[in-house]
Amino acid sequence: MRAVIAEDSVLLRVGLIKVLEMGGFQVAAEAGDAEGLLAAVAEHRPKLALIDVRMPPGFTDEGVRAAMEIRRRWPGTPVVLLSQYVEERYAADLLSANTSGVGYLLKQRIADVADFVAAVRRVADGGTALDPQVVAQLLLRRDSDPLARLTPREREVLGLMAEGRSNAGIAQALVVSESAVAKHINNIFAKLDLPVVDADHRRVLAVLRFLGASRA
Repeated sequence: MRAVIAEDSVLLRVGLIKVLEMGGFQVAAEAGDAEGLLAAVAEHRPKLALIDVRMPPGFTDEGVRAAMEIRRRWPGTPVVLLSQYVEERYAADLLSANTSGVGYLLKQRIADVADFVAAVRRVADGGTALDPQVVAQLLLRRDSDPLARLTPREREVLGLMAEGRSNAGIAQALVVSESAVAKHINNIFAKLDLPVVDADHRRVLAVLRFLGASRA
């Protein structure tokens, strides 16, 4: 099972090679930056690409961008991102395209060799492996989004508001009374933490919040 590794720290790279070899992988190539990684994947077409999130030259998101490029050029190539810290945005970016054969793990997990190898192998087999801390952060971010507080009916009302419908139009579409619509709208305003100003302005703010979430 061929693998390539992209990690700018030589010591960690050597350690990763040893760990993967212990897990039955054959490390076909190693690289210290995203450019070298892409060249290695093009040459060896590995069963797994193990990638540091932050690499030269900018040490920001080079690894994430390289992983997404790998998935674009060679669809189905399993990739595991390694990060020093929880950076859930990068995990979300990678997972937004495809959850098959994707992993995002913290480097501290490498210390538990058996668990790390099991997670990496799961990704190589087409599964998903997310660090528990990453999952916790993703859930926290979702729960902290005010739109997540809305009930399905309130989301439906907000969607109709976004279409430009009046309270009467919403009531007609949902076959409910206008007073019920007004109650839903007041709940929406409260749950979205919108400032207490005139109702028309709050409708606009609510719709903008909804449309922004729909594009995300």
